[in-house]
Amino acid sequence: MTVRRAGLADAAAIGAVHVAAWLSTYPGILPEAYLARLSAVRQARHYEAAIRMGVIVHVAIGDGHVVGFATASPARGARIAEGEIETLYVLDDWRERGLGRELMGASGAALAAAGCRDAFLWVLRDNPSRWFYARLGGRPVAEGVVHVAGVAVPQTAFAWSPISQLVTPAAGA
Repeated sequence: MTVRRAGLADAAAIGAVHVAAWLSTYPGILPEAYLARLSAVRQARHYEAAIRMGVIVHVAIGDGHVVGFATASPARGARIAEGEIETLYVLDDWRERGLGRELMGASGAALAAAGCRDAFLWVLRDNPSRWFYARLGGRPVAEGVVHVAGVAVPQTAFAWSPISQLVTPAAGA
């Protein structure tokens, strides 16, 4: 298993991982009709555009294919911190192997190299994996709501300050 920067050729696999992760994580949290309309092809186009625009995208490779990814950039919108981890998804069969930790660390390192002194991410309040971010040393710092298909979904922001807490996660994380 390795983690590396993504290239344009990875966009289709990233889109497929995105959809698979949402379909396994968000039933009962996001509207069923919205989840049913997810498209790996549309997501691939989104990530291709993001890579072209310079969004930091890392992929985790297992058995020769993309099994997880993370995206990061300077913070957008709410200025909770200078850097923002926008996404982190790992296929179900590849969880609990340290890939999420490696992807978060790689994203944190890239944000630090870009001059960000701290970082944050939003996680849906009912996401069953939200404990992971606290385990990596993230502190809950804000509550908010994101609207998905007309439904208000509560979310929590976790932050790492200084960003070195994310780049070098606590032992045992």
